[in-house]
Amino acid sequence: MVAASERPNVVSVLVSRGGRPDLAGKSILRSVKVPTLLLVGGNDPQVLELNENALKEISAEKKKLTVIPDATHLFEEPGKLEQVAKVASGWFRCYFLIKKHKS
Repeated sequence: MVAASERPNVVSVLVSRGGRPDLAGKSILRSVKVPTLLLVGGNDPQVLELNENALKEISAEKKKLTVIPDATHLFEEPGKLEQVAKVASGWFRCYFLIKKHKS
């Protein structure tokens, strides 16, 4: 979050997997302008709530919270990391291609 906030010319897309974006602080979250995807396990209610609140503070035009059903904090359940990888790679493909075509 800090790097995306302070160096948007270097960080063009952001994905957080089970992270704690709230720890960056509201001023950092409000200055994040790059497309941001937050991925959280459905069986991780505390981190889910923290990410929901953080998402409201992120000022990026393109931002999304995706819940991976039946996953805990570390996504250790069978197939859950693969789901994370699929969703994250789709986000990266979408926004890297958009940026590439705008350049």
